[in-house]
Amino acid sequence: MLSVLPERFRHVVIEGPIGVGKTSLARRLADATGAALMLEAPEDNPFLARFYEDMPRYALPTQLFFLFQRIHQLHDLRHPDMFKGATVGDFLFEKDPLFARLTLADDELALYEQMYRHLKPQAPVPDLVIYLQADPATLAERVKKRGVEHEQPISEAYLAKLAERYTRFFHHYDAAPTLIVNAERFNFVDSDEDFGFLIKRIREMRGKREYVNRMA
Repeated sequence: MLSVLPERFRHVVIEGPIGVGKTSLARRLADATGAALMLEAPEDNPFLARFYEDMPRYALPTQLFFLFQRIHQLHDLRHPDMFKGATVGDFLFEKDPLFARLTLADDELALYEQMYRHLKPQAPVPDLVIYLQADPATLAERVKKRGVEHEQPISEAYLAKLAERYTRFFHHYDAAPTLIVNAERFNFVDSDEDFGFLIKRIREMRGKREYVNRMA
C-alpha cells in the first residue's frame, strides 16, 4: 500500500554527508509514495575519482561540474504544474557551497561563488528537507562497506570535517521546513518499522524545524 505524502510536501529533499544513506532513503521514499526521483549523478562527473586522489588539483572542476549539473536537474521544478506529482531528491542546491568552502583555494572559491550567486535564483526551494546525521566513524564504515571504488580514498578526517560543515549549515538553514534525523540507529531502507515511523513523522510535521532521534 502506497504511503502518501501530505499535499504540501510536493518537493522533498533528503540531505546529509557522504555515507549517511540519503540516496537509499530517497529511493525508498519515492518508491513508497509514487513520487518522481531526482538523484545526483556522481558517476557522470569525469573529475570525481581524480578529486578523491588529489583534492587540491581537481576540486574546482569537480565542484563546477556538480554546480551546473544540479541546476540543470532542478530546472523543470521552477514552474511546477498544478497536476504534477511529488518529487523526491537527494541533494539541496543551497548546500553546494558547503563543499566548495571545504576544498577550494581562496581564488577558486571567489570564482565559484560568483557563478553560484548567478545560478542560485534559478533553484526552487523544496517543501521539506530531511537532514540525516551520523557520526564520522559511522560514515566511514558505510562508505567502506558499500565499496564504491572512487570513494575508497575518502578519509574519516575528511568525513568529520564534512559532517561538521553540514551541522553548521543546517543550524542556520531556514528556507524550508526541516526534519533533522539522527540516522545512527535507524535503518530506513531495510526496516519497515523504521521507515513507517519516518513516514508518520513526516505526516505529523507542523513546525519549521523538528527532530527525530532514537536512544540506545
